[in-house]
Amino acid sequence: MRLQVRLVFVAIAVACASLMAYGIYYLQEELGLEPCPMCVLQRYALISIGAVALIAAIHGPRAWGLKIYSGLIVLFAVLGGGVAIRHSYLQHFPPKTESCGSDLGFLMGNLPLSQAIPRIFAGTGSCSSVDWKFLGLTIPEWTLAWFAIFAAAAIWAVVANRPPK
Repeated sequence: MRLQVRLVFVAIAVACASLMAYGIYYLQEELGLEPCPMCVLQRYALISIGAVALIAAIHGPRAWGLKIYSGLIVLFAVLGGGVAIRHSYLQHFPPKTESCGSDLGFLMGNLPLSQAIPRIFAGTGSCSSVDWKFLGLTIPEWTLAWFAIFAAAAIWAVVANRPPK
């Protein structure tokens, strides 16, 4: 069973790396789509999931280690999924006033966290615009689907490797 656990974590790490490469090299560089603050937060969640999965794949955890790595992946997937849900909501129900807003670096660098977080989740004109779709789903809807897949795979790794009673 330990090999299966490593394969699950390798698959998650490879998927995260592939999604990041697609987002950066194709969507951003080739198509010119600049990420909004919510997109950046979703990227951070993907990077975090990929890093945890890579470490877990190298470590080959058992028992509590498996639960900790899987728990971290589920946590980051839930956080990223929450951002993706809010982002998708803003795309379906854009704010009445469109503004370009500030980028994530400016908000986090110049405002206290208590003021930056509400502004990020309030959304901007760039967060509500739909510039790309594939099979009818927007970028945050696709990332939400991937976050759900990663969380399900991490939970499966724990459940499938429970010791028999």
